[in-house]
Amino acid sequence: MARYTGPVCKLCRREGMKLFLKGDRCQSEKCSFTRRAYPPGQHGQARIKLSEYAVRLREKQKLRRVYGLVEKQFQKYYFDATRRKGRTGEEMLGLLESRLDNVVHRLGFAVTRSGARQLVKHNHVLVNGKRVNIPSVLLKTNDKIEIREESRKIAAVVASLAQVERRPMMSWLELDKANFAGTVKGPIVREEMNEPEIREQLIVEYYSR
Repeated sequence: MARYTGPVCKLCRREGMKLFLKGDRCQSEKCSFTRRAYPPGQHGQARIKLSEYAVRLREKQKLRRVYGLVEKQFQKYYFDATRRKGRTGEEMLGLLESRLDNVVHRLGFAVTRSGARQLVKHNHVLVNGKRVNIPSVLLKTNDKIEIREESRKIAAVVASLAQVERRPMMSWLELDKANFAGTVKGPIVREEMNEPEIREQLIVEYYSR
């Protein structure tokens, strides 16, 4: 399946905010958005008034890019959420946050979701003691995620865990740093998801038009 492979800093500039796609670089002076906080391209600095449709589209594109999904995948999560009992927007966020690659990132085993996706695809992650190499697997309460013993010396994993205290840990996750493991304690807490700011209702309105 096709996936964006260009410079991710352009995505932050296009959406007009930091999407934290490059980990610690986004917090440094090297961040492209900090230096050029306007959309890329020849007309990036022009003043453009967005229509209601454009505002909803940009919100959808922002969330899709945060999780590194193509449009077909993202649509699937939305339509799956519409079949659930809760609020569609929050259910969609719950599905996205339950992805294995996202949980590996949230636990601190990888600085970015793309790095977490690579760990999963290369067979470095176990779920409930079994090797899983599909990043989109949805985790449930009490599922245990751990890095294979043979993979615990990977420099990127060690470096990411060393900085885990600098990043917010979700209350619905529990990290056992010493054993390179973590557990899903329950459903996501919507109030904890504020980086970047997400307005899921605009995405619901975009797909409901």
